[in-house]
Amino acid sequence: METTILPAEKDPMGAAIHEFFNRRKADRLRVFSSQFDEDEIPVRQLFRSFSSMPAIERTALQLAQGRILDVGAGSGCHALALQEMGKDVCAIDVSPLSVEVMKQRGVNDARLINLFDETFRESFDTVLMLMNGSGIIGKLSNMPAFFQRMKQILRPEGSIYMDSSDLRYLFEEEDGSILIDLAGDYYGEIDFRMKYKDIEGDSFDWLYVDFETLGLYASECGFKTELIKQGKHYDYLAKLSIG
Repeated sequence: METTILPAEKDPMGAAIHEFFNRRKADRLRVFSSQFDEDEIPVRQLFRSFSSMPAIERTALQLAQGRILDVGAGSGCHALALQEMGKDVCAIDVSPLSVEVMKQRGVNDARLINLFDETFRESFDTVLMLMNGSGIIGKLSNMPAFFQRMKQILRPEGSIYMDSSDLRYLFEEEDGSILIDLAGDYYGEIDFRMKYKDIEGDSFDWLYVDFETLGLYASECGFKTELIKQGKHYDYLAKLSIG
């Protein structure tokens, strides 16, 4: 698994977050993929309040307990909401600009850390992986390494709350059937690249995983999986715990 930190010249999302925080406006954060048409992320959405979050995210924040690790914390919106609830949270991200913004916004414990850097040896009761938290796993082949890392971080009786989406709806035919190339890569393995103004990031792998597949890999790695909540767009919130 990647253990790197993003340099500023390769961090379009961090640049967008930093500019929006300091100027209250931002240009387009553009997203490219070899599998999809160009898209963009509304930067304002990365600063949403608890009341503006999807129900799946609100549920995860409410269920989080004990010492909490917020993975890929971005602008700190989840960490700030947790602090307002009186909860103990450590927010980590690989973007120096994002971590700087989190600190300026009042996140008490914001750190520039890659989840898979094994020099990070603290333990937590809850690990939060939101906004398609499965994404950072990258590919299904990385699942064993991911779950091994979670065993190092989770305290006894600890839990991971992760959201993701089943992308099979993208392959639905008009008659309701689903056309997927079973001989090809898993349909939820996507490559992305972002650009903000003249700052262009490297291409990276991002994993959308259906609940059944997540459960199969979790079981093989000694974890049990519980479906906590389903959204309206093939998205869901899962609870993973060592079982």
